[in-house]
Amino acid sequence: MTPRRDTEPRWLVDHAERIQLALGTRRATTRLARRLGAALAEGDLIVLSGGLGVGKTFFVRALARGQGVTGRITSPSYALVHHLEGRAGAVPLVHADLYRLEHAGPAAIHELGLHELRETAALLVEWGRPHHEALGGRAIELRLAHDGEHGRTVDLMPLDDRTRFDDIARCLRAARANPPSR
Repeated sequence: MTPRRDTEPRWLVDHAERIQLALGTRRATTRLARRLGAALAEGDLIVLSGGLGVGKTFFVRALARGQGVTGRITSPSYALVHHLEGRAGAVPLVHADLYRLEHAGPAAIHELGLHELRETAALLVEWGRPHHEALGGRAIELRLAHDGEHGRTVDLMPLDDRTRFDDIARCLRAARANPPSR
């Protein structure tokens, strides 16, 4: 019988400047995404980074499903921005993909109107790290990577202001202390 890999995110590093978790399965990734989604508030900016095919869109999809978003959730690679509305009471989400705008200046990013959308939604931006200041700063980076030992790892760290990072880290730690029963 093959041993079942853990379905919970496994904490590797937990300190004030960075949290790193091992995500050995898709279920562990989904659980982390849903816990992060439950901690989000209007005005939050999460920039997702990592190589092509590492699971950025999968992570956003899992987070959005946890917020009650139905229908097809795809990468906004060509549309650039998708608005995702979930169940009543859930924070609205804006999912953007700035891969094609990697070398764009702040004016091009400003024209998308993402900074303004933060007033009424949480902003999830793939390939957004180079543009986090043009998006209003106060960002948290979520960096996904393939890892031979763990399957996939995720690092969460503040890019500038730690206020929301500290709040979200507290929520994730609370979920860690009280995992759902299997």
